[in-house]
Amino acid sequence: MLRIDKKLPDNHGLASVMLRRAAVLTLPYDQRCRSRLAVQLDDGREAAIFLPRGTVLRDGSVLVATNGSLVRVVAADQPVMRVTSPDRLTLMRAAYHLGNRHTPVQVAADWLQLEFDPVLRDMLLQLGAQVEETQAAFDPENGAYGGGHRHGHDETFAEDHAVAQEVFRHRHGADHDEAPKDAGGHAHSHEHSHGHSHEHAHVHSDACRHGAAGDTAQEGHDHACGHDHAHTHHRP
Repeated sequence: MLRIDKKLPDNHGLASVMLRRAAVLTLPYDQRCRSRLAVQLDDGREAAIFLPRGTVLRDGSVLVATNGSLVRVVAADQPVMRVTSPDRLTLMRAAYHLGNRHTPVQVAADWLQLEFDPVLRDMLLQLGAQVEETQAAFDPENGAYGGGHRHGHDETFAEDHAVAQEVFRHRHGADHDEAPKDAGGHAHSHEHSHGHSHEHAHVHSDACRHGAAGDTAQEGHDHACGHDHAHTHHRP
């Protein structure tokens, strides 16, 4: 089995003749978002993908197998919704509301494209946009800062959160014990000054969850999101 463990930068600069000779791997968007995946190349060969967590493959991405061979990624046709409007303001409003729901969207000069979702379709129609259901390649925008949006329910969230916590503890001094937590899960840190004044910093992590798909257009997706509230109390 072919093992694929490297993705070249998008501006790889490879000659077109090398790309034409590369094996082709056609995948829908949901599979292009996975960093561990068993696949079948278009020529029938079996392959296993082992890429860094968070890697998202684009249409045209070039992968490198451990034997040095190249694999070119092609976005497969899949059910999508193409959003258009003769009124540019309506299209801008549609883009705003989709972005507000953290929805992956492919953006062109005169249309938006997203994966089929009946709740989002109804919302877009209510905004006055035209929605066409079709089969097409889906290659949405990358995150503005070079990464994709990550939700609390992603399969690697717990692992990534643990790594982030470990980095935080390392940077802020490994010789300090972790702040104790009370029954409500609140972390308490105490700073003492010469005047025997005490500062208690309480950090509350509240989870908010939007309604499941099928409720309303306003609540089309189930996301877990954390809100941190800092309260400082001074006592003489």
